Amino acid sequence: MASRLRSLLLRRKRPLEEAEMDITPMIDCTFQLLIFFMVTSQMKAQAPLDLPKARHGAVVAERDAVILTVTKGSGESAQVFRGNSTSPTDRIEGANPVDQEEAITRYVEQQANAPPRKNHVLIKAERGLKHREVARVQRAASKAEIEQLYVAVMQAE
Repeated sequence: MASRLRSLLLRRKRPLEEAEMDITPMIDCTFQLLIFFMVTSQMKAQAPLDLPKARHGAVVAERDAVILTVTKGSGESAQVFRGNSTSPTDRIEGANPVDQEEAITRYVEQQANAPPRKNHVLIKAERGLKHREVARVQRAASKAEIEQLYVAVMQAE
């Protein structure tokens, strides 16, 4: 009996198999919960928010500013107009963009120096206009001696 006991003690223990956890039922429960909440939740349009007014924007009086209106042109370049008008008679023409930029600079200088003196330039750009066109008009207007240059986006009527 002692030999048998000794053989049992000396015999190696079988390594235990690692227990694996099956996560398939847990994934099934997760998807069922997800489907439940998606089906039972109500999709409502949110109420309109009252957003606070901007604190860093400044009001520009149109009577104190030289106004340029920029709209989409027929080709790649935009059309630039004097004042709030989009009339063909108020269009600032140029054979090419460089000539048009010089005409914009001359117009801004004339209007800024005419009495009453105007210290600001307000560029009203049509929504959807390419930024490079607005930037081109900005560069041309900034060549004149002015204090501030503002850009606004026109609302669709």
